[in-house]
This record gives sequence, structure tokens and C-alpha cells, in this order.
Amino acid sequence: MEEISISDIIVSTAGRDQGKLFYVIGTEGVYVLIANGKDRKLEHPKRKKLKHVRFVTRTESRVARKLQTGEKVLNSELRRDLAAMRQAAPNQEEVTGIWEKPM
Repeated sequence: MEEISISDIIVSTAGRDQGKLFYVIGTEGVYVLIANGKDRKLEHPKRKKLKHVRFVTRTESRVARKLQTGEKVLNSELRRDLAAMRQAAPNQEEVTGIWEKPM
């Protein structure tokens, strides 16, 4: 399994936010702090157990660099990057297969 770190993009595999993309903005032991700029803003990130998220990708975007260096990131930047990530997926069935929790 890929080690999840700050600025990674993950998908939630459990809970009300299941299937949604998030940026990892912090880690606390077996927990990650996640935000997507819409449902969970940077000011109030969701604290979620590692077993309830799945690694999607590690990106080199401007937002990822800002998160890694501790620069100020806007919620709109998170939303824009995650929307672009969803649009980059060739088709919804392939995306769903990648993001679903394994049985």
C-alpha cells in the first residue's frame, strides 16, 4: 500500500463522503486530515482513519507544492484541482472501479 502523505489526493471509502476526492492536508498517526474546499474546507478539515481512505495519486500541481511548503492555499484552489482530476478520468466506470473499496 502506498504511504499517504500531505498533498496526496485520496478518495473516501466509508461514511457520508464515500467516493469523494480530497487532498490530504495533515497526518496524525492513524488519522489523516482531509479537505476538498467545498464540503470540508481548509479551516475545518475532516479527521478520518487511514483504513477509510484510499490513495489515488500523488500530484505535482501548484496546490500540492503549496501544501508541502506550508504556503496559504485557498479553498477555491482545492476545488479547481480536484475538479480537474475528476475530469481527467477517461470514463466514470473506470474511475468508480479505481475508487471503490476492495472486498
